Amino acid sequence: MRKFLTSVATVALLFTAPACAAAQSKQPAKSDTYKQLDLFVDVFERVRSEYVEQVSDEELIEAAINGMLTSLDPHSSYLNRKNFTDMQVQTRGEFGGLGIEVTQENGVVKVVSPIDDTPAYRAGILPGDYITHINDEAVLGMSVSDAVEKMRGPAGTDIRITVRRAEQAEPLQFTLTRAVIKVQSVRFRVEAENIGYIRISSFNEQTQPGLEKAIAKIEEQVGDKLVGYVIDLRNNPGGLLEQAISVSDTFLERGEIVSTRGRKNGTGERYNAKSGDLARGKPIVVLVNGGSASASEIVAGALQDHHRAIILGTQSFGKGSVQTIIPLQGQGAMRLTTARYYTPSGRSIQQLGISPDIEVQPARLEEIQQGQRRREADLPHALRNTDRPAGQQPAAPAAPQAPQAPAGGEVQAPAAPQPTTAQGPGQEQPFDYQLARAVDLLRGVALFAQGKSIN
Repeated sequence: MRKFLTSVATVALLFTAPACAAAQSKQPAKSDTYKQLDLFVDVFERVRSEYVEQVSDEELIEAAINGMLTSLDPHSSYLNRKNFTDMQVQTRGEFGGLGIEVTQENGVVKVVSPIDDTPAYRAGILPGDYITHINDEAVLGMSVSDAVEKMRGPAGTDIRITVRRAEQAEPLQFTLTRAVIKVQSVRFRVEAENIGYIRISSFNEQTQPGLEKAIAKIEEQVGDKLVGYVIDLRNNPGGLLEQAISVSDTFLERGEIVSTRGRKNGTGERYNAKSGDLARGKPIVVLVNGGSASASEIVAGALQDHHRAIILGTQSFGKGSVQTIIPLQGQGAMRLTTARYYTPSGRSIQQLGISPDIEVQPARLEEIQQGQRRREADLPHALRNTDRPAGQQPAAPAAPQAPQAPAGGEVQAPAAPQPTTAQGPGQEQPFDYQLARAVDLLRGVALFAQGKSIN
């Protein structure tokens, strides 16, 4: 988080003194700028006085600022105070709430799963429960985001929710006390008795601690029989740059992880790995697909370029730009694209994505959804990749789809649909063909290594 604040402070400084000096040295440009601002004021006043409905000055100014930023590229935007606060909650990965993962079904809010050791879990909320009322207010017709906002609140405060459960004739009422909930961006389990499976769903401040815990728990369960790890980055839309760097560093002994380059020469940065591979050199397979974007692509690209992992799956999203959050005098913040990032070999993945070492298409059930997902190259005003080799073109556009809302963080991308294999506990999951191939691959690598040692 300190790195995030340092980046903001640096950018804020870059936008003060140099801008003033340039304005003083170029009087004609300054005059032209004032003419354009006069045009803006004329339009603003005309809308205020003659638009068919009354619109507040704040709404007009916010819309104008947001229009200016969103016209630059798909990931620059204005965040009002509420959206800025929501973004900070998202990147912190913790908030005051109940600890329920929910979705919307038939106009009501359905519980996907309670998070372990949270108020909802301890109260007995179950997967499949339908939340019908929050503090006696009907949920029917309410958006899932509005329902989530009502359930969140300061830790220690009480909330009453009413749920319908399939086997219960009468609705159930629960009075819960909100607590600090930490979002589980990392989940893990043991596959095939000796392979560690680690799923990273986003990159927030809880990701690196969660990854270290996952590796320690897997080693504790499997011991010396551990063959290797599957790192699942499918449908991970990105998040904090510093967390992507930290996750990559976890598996690398040395070398560059990622570099960034801004508009001006000399403004780029290089990030290098520190000594120490937490996986102890064991083989790694990284799963990616069209929903793996931004920070996910930094990790996949770094491990691929260093030949530390085999990348398996389908072409990733292709977002190779970095956003910096710049606070604006107590009026929210602006999310501005300030740099492009490059993998250790100098590749820009903007519009191109990470090509898997082994392409494995998903099962048909997920493939239908995959074909509907947009990629970075399909977004309006997407930054062009000026560094791609001659003849190399962005992947063919996917089928049209409504624009997605961006996720928060220094490195972010349009929110990807949840994988079709995401089911509540106790529910039967569809066969995960890509994961099965990753497990087979790790087994093959282990057998090959044993054969070499015997010979």
